[in-house]
Amino acid sequence: MAHIFSALDTIGLSHWDHVIFRKFDLQVDVLRLDQLHPVISGNKWFKLKYYLERAKHEEKNKLVSFGGAYSNHLIALAEASRLYGFSSAAYIRGEERDNLSHTLKEAMEMGMELRFLSRRDYDEKKKTVFATPYENHESRELLIPEGGAGREGVKGATEILSLVPAIPHAYICCAVGTGTTLAGLINGAGPKQKVIGVSVLKGTSGIEPVQRSWLLNSAPLENVFMIHEDHFGGYAKTSRILLDFMNRIFSESGIPTDFVYTGKLFYSIVRLASENFFQAGSRILVLHSGGLQGNRSLAPGSLVY
Repeated sequence: MAHIFSALDTIGLSHWDHVIFRKFDLQVDVLRLDQLHPVISGNKWFKLKYYLERAKHEEKNKLVSFGGAYSNHLIALAEASRLYGFSSAAYIRGEERDNLSHTLKEAMEMGMELRFLSRRDYDEKKKTVFATPYENHESRELLIPEGGAGREGVKGATEILSLVPAIPHAYICCAVGTGTTLAGLINGAGPKQKVIGVSVLKGTSGIEPVQRSWLLNSAPLENVFMIHEDHFGGYAKTSRILLDFMNRIFSESGIPTDFVYTGKLFYSIVRLASENFFQAGSRILVLHSGGLQGNRSLAPGSLVY
């Protein structure tokens, strides 16, 4: 799997400066996983890595997963399948339209077969195919949960922190969709590090959507904090306030964000810092999970990058 592993050495930390951080004496580093690969971006590679290894070990020839019209997971899966010699297919949430999203068009160009389902049928299909543990499916297809949300995805996400230099970060922060990456960070964090998850979904509570079965043990949960109020209306929802914030962050730091995940994460961190959530003098690690391709669904001129 040299295609991606050869690029891991190029991943580094970017210092994120902000007037709020200076006011409260905070040092903020951004782990730039968005620079890993132009398509298999950010945390997507880590969540796919062990599914790819499993497919090779079990001699599968096709990778099949689930997602929406702008899914970062699906386009990453399409490209990874192409690179590593698998065919791919995806169940798409929503009826087929004449004008496909750029994400789905590019996934098709990479060889991915698209299977459109109504939202009701989509949910039912997910329940059906995973009703039997997918270890028992005799098909040459390997079924991958939406977003890579399973034990292989968590195992890969646990390795993310191995890329971080030995710097005493008191806080580790990430955006949360399926909860797979957050579970990996919880498993990989040190005993004194606090892990902050910013949910991009509306209606979550507690440690949702993280599944407790993904965690190596429950002891670290006392160091986990979920933020549920910075979703801007729910998954893939945005506002002019968020877009203006993202433009300011890029103008000031040169770090691009996306409106589905990292824009909301960065916004939440600034808000929390302004409310004195972080202990003064602390060092904070922010995980940039990539996904910038989703910004292409915005109206032209919405972002300055």
